[in-house]
Amino acid sequence: MNIILNHSSMTPIYEQLMEQIKQEIISGQLSAGASLPSVRAFAGQLRISALTVKKAYDHLEEDGFVTTIHGKGTYVSAASYQLALEANRRAVENDFSKAIQQAKRVGLTRADILELINILLEE
Repeated sequence: MNIILNHSSMTPIYEQLMEQIKQEIISGQLSAGASLPSVRAFAGQLRISALTVKKAYDHLEEDGFVTTIHGKGTYVSAASYQLALEANRRAVENDFSKAIQQAKRVGLTRADILELINILLEE
């Protein structure tokens, strides 16, 4: 895995780690059944606390992206690809919702918004 963490970002390290692992699952770089590095090994590789890696793995497991088998390791779940796509879809829907709200605040009509979307899709 090629994980790049930004220590000066406002986004917590464990969230950056989670998002990058999710992106590797979506892109197919991590397929169902693939094992993730051990918490200690990954923490050492990334030069971060093992607790930070554990927190990221725990959240990924809560979200259904990985499964941890104690004493064996953490593995990408079979359903994780669909979960990742759905999570990304919700994020896009949320971004669209925010953009539509902003467009309405500045006085754009429904027709204006749809026309703008069609123009942007053509690019």
